[in-house]
Amino acid sequence: MPLRQGHKRTNIKMGFSAKDLELTKKRIRSKILAKLNSQKEEERKRKSELIKKKLFRTTVFQKAKRVMFYISFDGEVNTQDMIKEAQDLGKIVAVPVCVNDRVIKPCILRNKARLIKGPYGVCEPAIKKLINLEDLDLVIVPGVAFDKKGNRLGRGKGCYDYFLKKLTSRRVPSIGLAFDFQILPSIPASSEDVSLDRVIFA
Repeated sequence: MPLRQGHKRTNIKMGFSAKDLELTKKRIRSKILAKLNSQKEEERKRKSELIKKKLFRTTVFQKAKRVMFYISFDGEVNTQDMIKEAQDLGKIVAVPVCVNDRVIKPCILRNKARLIKGPYGVCEPAIKKLINLEDLDLVIVPGVAFDKKGNRLGRGKGCYDYFLKKLTSRRVPSIGLAFDFQILPSIPASSEDVSLDRVIFA
């Protein structure tokens, strides 16, 4: 389901206040995080494998030489096998590292690199070798919930929102990964939110 790069969404209904928007996001976030944490591990692995196969079949992934993944945690779609297989295919893999409270940057992930926990408990390479956004061919994006238009709801820290705005200005394609219960009819989005190009789920 290709989407127009960097397309901005308006609030889902007229007069939808910023406070209402945040309360709605908070309720969705709480509900989906509970489902992520309660999903059985064998089901998580099975669906993650299906998602990996769909991703690896896409033209944009096959053509990409430098792919930024996220290192999964807390019940997210498992990316460890994807990262290893991408490296085996000869692709350069990058992952996000936090350089301050809200800013993430792509960092090269070497095969069998030592990982440490970052500011929010997400693993990142112990030795940092940053690369420029414009050097990426594709970015794989995590999220708590998505809709089929590419709108995304994160964990509320704002790191990826800021990152995606820079990403779209450089025309780097983005793909979200999700389990089927993370796909909602619509995600509340303001005019400042940036949608993803595609969401792959199973």
